[in-house]
Parts: sequence; structure tokens; C-alpha cells
Amino acid sequence: MDTGSREENAIKQRPGACPRFGETRKCSRWTNFIATLLAAAALVSAAFLTVAFLLDPYDSGRTPLALKEGVRPQGPRTALASRGRDPQFTGAIFGNSHIQLISPEELRKRTGIPFVSLIAPATMPKEQLATLDWFLRHHRQVPPKAIVVGIDQYWCTPNPRFPNEKPFPFWLLSRSTLDYVAGLMRYDLIEEVPRRFAYLTSKKAERGRPDGYWNYEADYELQGFHQRPELRARLEEPVTAGGGNVDGPFPAATGLEELMKSAPPETALILVRPPVYVSALSKPDTPDAAADAACRKAFADLAARRPNTALVDWRVDRPALRDPNLFFDHSHYRQPIARLVEADIADAIGKLEK
Repeated sequence: MDTGSREENAIKQRPGACPRFGETRKCSRWTNFIATLLAAAALVSAAFLTVAFLLDPYDSGRTPLALKEGVRPQGPRTALASRGRDPQFTGAIFGNSHIQLISPEELRKRTGIPFVSLIAPATMPKEQLATLDWFLRHHRQVPPKAIVVGIDQYWCTPNPRFPNEKPFPFWLLSRSTLDYVAGLMRYDLIEEVPRRFAYLTSKKAERGRPDGYWNYEADYELQGFHQRPELRARLEEPVTAGGGNVDGPFPAATGLEELMKSAPPETALILVRPPVYVSALSKPDTPDAAADAACRKAFADLAARRPNTALVDWRVDRPALRDPNLFFDHSHYRQPIARLVEADIADAIGKLEK
């Protein structure tokens, strides 16, 4: 039975209100506890963000402190920031696993240009354009000499939003410091910050490979792609990989061309259509062939419009693409083919330099 006044009862029924009589002291204690808890959480969060910002967990260069160069060995997604701003590299490779075997060291031997591989497996144009933007922004004092971009079927999308399928740290490469700071507030940074501190303070700490090269052959062999009969048989099954966009537009080509306007015109741009096994080449007079031709034309037109730009097309029938021993699956080739593609890239750069 409620014995309080009408005003008292109204206060009691108001959500979040403390009773005016009886339990006032108890309510006050809860209010103070919640306020203290929120204040403590805010202080801890601010302290964590400050420490993370100063330690610069992925060597983005935003900290005011002079820290040791590089990052500990880790996945390419988070190591991109450090490698992409390294001034010793004036050549860079962008793309996903379809161009992963192109070796920066081999390209350097052939061209004299120090290359870094800024690839990240399972990425698409959105991630790769963000990475290229980061590289160009950090190579204004020492302009890039050559940029190599793997143009696979994902670059044929008509969708201007460039939807991506896998998580990617856009915040790490963002132009906005606020986005970067907000991105630091994540669970995996709780684990990464102590690792970063250990890397910075230990003289024996291992550094991730500065040029970013990652040979995937061992991983594929471990899964049996080179010998399991069912996987070898799958290689012979025809697939359609033309991209499916016959009529256009091709916003990825437009986006790349716009982004390259921030690079000096003398910077060589090499567009590489990566090799695929013969069963993934489009069959003549099919919609897949029409889509593949339309996408190729979009990037060939880009190469024709921009100075110092060339298209290296390995998505055409060649003897090497008919050897199943040179492929793990339809789009992942082995080292002998990588050497051939590197030779064509170096040749294209050499012709542009003349």
C-alpha cells in the first residue's frame, strides 16, 4: 500500500529518479558509485589512448616521439602504414595475393628502383586505393619513381562504393587524425601496445621485413594444392572471371586515375593484369569474354591518357598459362611465372624511361 503523497509517488514512478524520502542515502551512494565508475573509465580510456598514440603501435609516424623504425613481424594489413611511409622505397607494388609473388628485390635488380610490396591478401580496390593514397601522401619530398598495381577482376566492378569483403584498418591510413585516434580504441590494441613496447625497448627484437615481400608458396604446399588429386582436378574446371561488367562504368579506373593526379607525371604507373590458369581465361564470344574485354579497355584507355603509364597484360593465352605445374589454383601462380611477369614489368618501366 502506497502511503506517500501524490507528488512523492510521481517522483518514485519517474524513471531514474531517486525517492525524496526513506532511501535517499542509498540512492545517493549508487549515484556516486556510477559517477565514479564512469569517471574512472574515462580516465583509463584517455590514459590508454595517450600511451597508444605516443607508442604509435603500427609506426604510422603520427607520434611526436622519435621511435625505432619499423614494426615487429605481423600481417601486412597493419604493417602497411610503416612500409608505405618508408622514404627508402621509391617504387611500390599494390594489390592482393594475385600479385603477391612479384618480388620487390627482383624488380630492384632489374630496374634499379627500390621497391616495397604493399599488397594485402583478399583486398579489393577500396583497400588498395587507400593504401596508394597513403604511399603518395608520404612520398612528396622524395617522389615515387614507379607504381605497380595489380588489376584483377575486382577492379572491373561497376559499383562506385567499392564494397570490400574482409576487415581492413582504414582508420590507420586515414587522412583524419580524429579517425586514427578513434581507431586506436580497440581490443586488439590492448594486446599490441605491450608488444610494441617490447619491440621498441629490446635491441634483439625481430623487425618485420621492410620491403613487405611474402612468398605464399609454402602455405599452399602445406595445404596440398600442389599434389592432392581433387585440388589438381579442380584446376582444370573452367571458371568465369571476367568481372561481369560489360557495359560499364568502371569507377575503379576513374578512381585510380584521379588519385594518380597527386603523383608527379614522371612517376611510372604500370597496370598489371595478373596471370590466371588457362581454364580461367574467358572463352571467345561469351558474355564473360565481353566483360573481360570491356574492363581491359577501361584500363588500356587510362594507360593511353596518362603519361608514363603502361598496361602489362598477362590475362591472355600464353604457353606458361597452360602448365598446371605452375599454378596452385586458377589465380595463384608459382615462382617461375612471377619471374616472367617481373621481367615484363621491368621492360615496361625501361621503355617509359626512354
